[in-house]
Amino acid sequence: MSDKTFNCGFLMNRQLFCTIGPASTDPRILVRLAELGVSLFRINLSHTKLADLPSVIESMRQHTDVPICLDTEGAQIRTGDLLDDVVEVRENDVLIVSRSIVPGNARRINLYPLEIVKSLQDGDFVSIDFNTVLAQVVRSGPAEAHLRILNGGRMGKNKAVTVERPIQMSPLTEKDIGALAIGREMGIRNVALSFANSGEDVQFIRTHVSEETRVISKIECRNGIHNLDEIARLSDSILIDRGDLSREYPVEQIPALQKRIIKQSKSAGCEVFVATNLLESMVKDPFPTRAEVNDVYNTLLDGADGLVLAAETAIGNHPVACASMIVRLVKTCESNIERENEEDVKFEPASLLVEPHGGALINRVAEDQPANPDANEIVVPETVLIDSEQVAVGTYSPLSGFMDRETLESVLAENRLPNGTVWTMPVPLQIPSDCGFAIDAGGQLALKSDAGTIHAYVDVTQVWEADPLGYAKDWFGTDDMAHPGVARFVEGGNRFVAGPVTLIERLPSPYRHFQLSPAQTRFIFGRKGWIRVVGFHTRNVAHRVHEHIQLKALERANADGLYISPVSGPRKTGDFLPGPILDSYQLLLDFRFYPAGKILLGSFASYPRYAGPREAVFTALCRKNMGCSHFVIGRDHTGVGNFYGPDDNRKLFEQLDDLGIEPVFFEAIGYNANAAEYTETANASEIKQISGTEAREALQSGKPLPDWYMRDVIQHYLRNELQAGNALFMK
Repeated sequence: MSDKTFNCGFLMNRQLFCTIGPASTDPRILVRLAELGVSLFRINLSHTKLADLPSVIESMRQHTDVPICLDTEGAQIRTGDLLDDVVEVRENDVLIVSRSIVPGNARRINLYPLEIVKSLQDGDFVSIDFNTVLAQVVRSGPAEAHLRILNGGRMGKNKAVTVERPIQMSPLTEKDIGALAIGREMGIRNVALSFANSGEDVQFIRTHVSEETRVISKIECRNGIHNLDEIARLSDSILIDRGDLSREYPVEQIPALQKRIIKQSKSAGCEVFVATNLLESMVKDPFPTRAEVNDVYNTLLDGADGLVLAAETAIGNHPVACASMIVRLVKTCESNIERENEEDVKFEPASLLVEPHGGALINRVAEDQPANPDANEIVVPETVLIDSEQVAVGTYSPLSGFMDRETLESVLAENRLPNGTVWTMPVPLQIPSDCGFAIDAGGQLALKSDAGTIHAYVDVTQVWEADPLGYAKDWFGTDDMAHPGVARFVEGGNRFVAGPVTLIERLPSPYRHFQLSPAQTRFIFGRKGWIRVVGFHTRNVAHRVHEHIQLKALERANADGLYISPVSGPRKTGDFLPGPILDSYQLLLDFRFYPAGKILLGSFASYPRYAGPREAVFTALCRKNMGCSHFVIGRDHTGVGNFYGPDDNRKLFEQLDDLGIEPVFFEAIGYNANAAEYTETANASEIKQISGTEAREALQSGKPLPDWYMRDVIQHYLRNELQAGNALFMK
C-alpha cells in the first residue's frame, strides 16, 4: 500500500491519525489500531532519535500497511535533557539557560536548539512546559541567559517553550532534514510541518520531500493563524494543534479559533484535522469524561475531516480503547447527521462488535402475549423448547422459527439458507403423526413442557412428511442408529412443521443468571470495551488443558476478552451436569487464575447434536450472534465416537469462507512432563493426554489427579459434591 493511501475502515467519511509511542509499538496494538480503521500512524520526531528512525519505520511496516507520517520538530523551542525526568523551580528563583550542554536541573538547563539562547532579549517572557512555569529574561548574552521565575512549577525534559515575542526560526531543524531524507528513501509519503508560519515554510519543506508527498501543515502559532489562507492554499491538509495553540492564545479562545480555522481551511479546499486533548483522561483512565466526548462530537459537527490521538495512543494505558472510542463517536455522529429530523435520531450505543449473522439479531420474545385458546397444544421434548427459546432471543439469527422444507433441504445440501447465507445446522420441528389433531398451514401450535406450561407458539406455515433416515444421512453423514444424533432424530418421526416462533415464557433454570442472551452479551462486551472476543464452548468441568487453550486463544486472536459459555442443556449419560461445570469455572475466577478483566462466564442453553463439523460451525455462528469475533475449535469439537475425521472441522470452515467469525484451531493438547509444558500431542510418546473416563473414575474413587491435569481447588470441590451426595454426571 502506498504511504499516501488512507484507510477508512470503521470510520466511514472521517479519518483518524494515531501517534505511535511506547504504548503502541507492540505489534498486537498496531494490528488492533489498523483493524479499527486508523488512517495514518504518526511518528513524532520530537520524541524519536534520528538513528532509530529507520528501524522504527521498518518495524511498523512489518505488522501493518497503515501509511506512516513523519511529524517534524519544526520551528519550536523545547527544554533539553534533565538529570531527573521532572524538576521543580520556585517563584523568584533564577534559572540559567546555557548555550553549552549542561546537566539539567533546577538551576541550569538547556533549550533546544542550543543557539536559541542568542535570540533571547532582556524583558522577554518565557513559558515552559505548557504554561506550567512562567519566567522573564533578566540578563541575556551569547553564552547564557538568566531567567527570573515568576510562576513556579514542575517542568520536564523535551517540553514546549514559548517566548512571548515572535522569534525567527528555520521551519525545519537539522534533525528534521535528516529524517525527511530517510523518509524519502524509505518511501514515506506523508509529512507534517510543525509550527507552519507562512506559505514559504510549506514551500521549504516540499524541497526536502518527493513530489507526490502529502504535506500536512500544523496550525499552532499566531503566524500560522495570520497566514492561514496562504498556508492552506499550498498544503494538502491542515492540522489544528490545540495544545501548542493554547500557549499563544488564551484557552477560552481556542473553541472559536478551531471553528474559524476549520471554516477558513475548507473554504480554501483543504481538509482539516484536529489534535490535542481529545481524550486526555484516557491516558490513565479506561473511559473518557463527558466533556471530552462532547468536545469530540462537536469538533466533528464543526466539519473536521479527521482527528488525531497523541498522548492517548503514544504513552497512554488504553491506546486501543481510545481509538475505538473515537470510532464509536464518529459512527454515532455520522449516523445522526444522516437523519434529517432530530426526532429520527436513535440514541443507541454505537457498537464495534462483529455484526450478528445475517445483519441483525432476531427478537421473537413476546412482551405480554395472551394465551390463544384456539391453538393446538402439544407437549414437546425439552430440546424443541430450547430451540424455540434460542430462536426467539436471537442466538440462531437469522432464523425466526422452525425451518420449512426448502430451507431444511438447502441447509442439508449446501450448508446455506436459500438466500445464500451460511447456515449448517437443521432446526426442524417434528410432530408425531398420532398427536390427536390436524395440523395445517395457517394454524397455530402451542408448545408445552412436560409440566404443562406453554412456552412458545408456532404460526404454522408448512406441514410435510419425509423419511427422517434420509435427512439423517445428509445431516450426520451416516444413517447408523448407533450415532446418538441419528437415533434421536429418527425417533422424532416423519412429520415436519415449519413456522415462526413466539416465545412467551423462558424455560425455568437454576442457571438463569448465567444464561445470557445475545443482546445481553453484546451489552456486557460493549460496557467492558471489548471488540475482539473469543468464544469457548465446552461440556466439561474446567481442567488445565482447556485453561491453556483458552489463554493461548486470547493471545493468538489478540483479543480483548474470552467468553466461556458451557452447554447447559441435556446431553448424553456420563457427561458432567451444567452446575458443576459452571461452578468449576466460577472457582477459577474467584481464585483469580485468569487474567483480570479478560473473562466473562456465561452458559449456552443448548444441547449437543453430535453433528461433527456442522455443529462446530453452528456453535461458532451462535457465538458470533453473541458478539464473538473468534471461536475456539478443538481437534474433536462436538464430535462423537469415530464418525468424523480429525481434520473435518477445519475443512468445513475453510470451505465456508464467509462466516464472519474467525476460528482459532487447536490440535489435541497434552502435557509434556519432561518440559513441564502443554503442547500438541502428535506422535509424542512422552505427552500425557486428558481422559474424561480417567477423570470420572479418579473423582469417584478419591484418587487425586495431578496438578497439570486439574487444579486442586476444582478437585476438592468436585469430591465434596460427591461426598455430599450431589450428582456430578448425567444419568
